[in-house]
Formats: sequence, structure tokens, C-alpha cells
Amino acid sequence: LEIDIAEELARRLGYADVEFVSVLPETRKEMLLDGQVDCLVACYSVSDTRLENFDFSPAYYQDASVVMVENSSLIEGVEGLKGLTFGAMAGSNTAPQLVIRLAEEGFTDGEALEQTEDHSVTQFDTFRLVQLPSYEELSRCLEEGSVDAACMDGSIAKTYLNADRHLLDFTIGSQEYGVATQKDSALSQPVAEAIQGMLDDGTIAELTDKWD
Repeated sequence: LEIDIAEELARRLGYADVEFVSVLPETRKEMLLDGQVDCLVACYSVSDTRLENFDFSPAYYQDASVVMVENSSLIEGVEGLKGLTFGAMAGSNTAPQLVIRLAEEGFTDGEALEQTEDHSVTQFDTFRLVQLPSYEELSRCLEEGSVDAACMDGSIAKTYLNADRHLLDFTIGSQEYGVATQKDSALSQPVAEAIQGMLDDGTIAELTDKWD
């Protein structure tokens, strides 16, 4: 979906070609700040903290963060995860959103008791949170049992969902993806206008239906 959006965006901006560069949640911010990429079209959700550093187009996709467990765990609800380990992707919004959501549900008081220096492991009163460097590793840790639940955006979870896993009836938070550009860059307004045009004329809806 995002490749199609990027190619259509470039066409509308008058560019003949697009160079695609792989980014990771922990590298994409610096790559945009350093100018290694001109636009981020990479499941990058709009948030207040990110708006301090970047400009965003109107949202082209809305998603929800979910919790995935192995069927063999016999866990059917989030309450069954008390005392266990949640895993999330380092550099994503999912981890902080998870803590807030669990606190709202009365699952935890939300106060970190212990934390590693790199913030990769945090111990709370009723659960442990581990942040991993890739979705592949997060999926592998779920399979191996070193994490009991994998938390990620729903669109990404579809990649790792299989017959041996299921999603809990629990939404961590909603995410709206936008195209990010450097703050006040010459691209910011044209990108925003092009994405809005794609929303208005149904192009985004058509592309979403194509890949849904």
C-alpha cells in the first residue's frame, strides 16, 4: 500500500522516479532528520511528540495496536497476562501506549520499578515489558515463549498471525499514519496537498481496497 502511495505521490509532485530505502522504527527518525530520506511513508503514526520534529500529511490510513498470543498459552483475555511479559517493537509508539492503556484498565499502576539503561526491559508491578529491535525477533520470541504477548499495529500483526496464534479482544490504541517530512521543508506543503488530493478523489480508498 505504502509503495503505491509513494509512487502516486511522486507522480503528482512531478517526479519521474522514486528511490525506496528500507527504514526501521529505531532508525527512521534519524534518517529523515539527516536527509537520508525525503519522505517517510512507513507506518509512521502522527503524534504530538513527532509533530515537534516533523511535518505530517493528512492521515492516509488508520490502524489499531493489538495484542497477539500463542494458542498454546490458553490466554483468552488481557487479565490472563498478569505477571507475564509483553513484547513490543523498540522505537514504536506501541510500548508507551500499552502502559497507558493497561493503567487505564486498572491492570497496573503504570510506574516502572526497574529498567535497563537502554530501556529494552522494564519491570512494572504486574508485568514486564520487553522492547525488541525487529518484528521478526518479536515474533520469534513469542514462539519461543520468552515473551507471552506480542504488541504491534494491526496491519503488521496480520503478517505474523497464523493458525497457532490469535488476537486478544483488546485494543491498545488507534494509530493514524501520515507521510512525514522535515519540519518546514519545501516538500511539506506539496506532500500534504497531494495526499489530501488522493483522499478527496478516492485514490487512497482504491489503493487500500486493493491491498486489504
